Amino acid sequence: MPSDFELPDVSRETSARLTAFSDLLIKWNRTINLVSKSQINDLKTRHVDDSLQLLPHIPSDAKVLTDIGSGGGFPGIVLAIAKAETQPSLHFQLIESDQRKAAFLRTAVCTLSLNATVFCERIEQTTAEPADCMTARALAPLSNLLAFASGLMVPEGTAILPKGRHFETELEDAQKAWHFRHQIYPSLTDSDGQVIVVKDIRRA
Repeated sequence: MPSDFELPDVSRETSARLTAFSDLLIKWNRTINLVSKSQINDLKTRHVDDSLQLLPHIPSDAKVLTDIGSGGGFPGIVLAIAKAETQPSLHFQLIESDQRKAAFLRTAVCTLSLNATVFCERIEQTTAEPADCMTARALAPLSNLLAFASGLMVPEGTAILPKGRHFETELEDAQKAWHFRHQIYPSLTDSDGQVIVVKDIRRA
């Protein structure tokens, strides 16, 4: 792993907001399954840090970022918190079809004063505007994510997609249906994981 590839530092204020978000999630998790109970004690590494590692890949000139299948707010809410200071004009669109999870996301956005909008809609039917960037975590195979990205992003958009141990198989399958440029980075939180950054997506 390159020595300069490490988790980005965050300010004291951002750290405090991340803690406030984690506390809110733990409270809601008692009644809504936002993250598994087995992972709640490892929330920082398994979910917060895993989301923060996507920050360096967000284009500095991006104006809109869409996070699909936002669930418990990973990575969408975490990235919105981190970008509130460094890229405050970046607007986040969080797409989550589950009404209870969407209610949690709206509460987090309001409580933490984030530049974000929650869409309680199916990805295929969303009314979100075309985005410059898209993220998705633990949602679907890469080929499916590229299909979503092609419909949700502007043509020059960037998709940032953390993937697990079956990444190579997913990549081979995706290349049968799609043409795209991509770069692969080692995950900082999962020894079997990678982060794939994809651009110029079009059907094969």
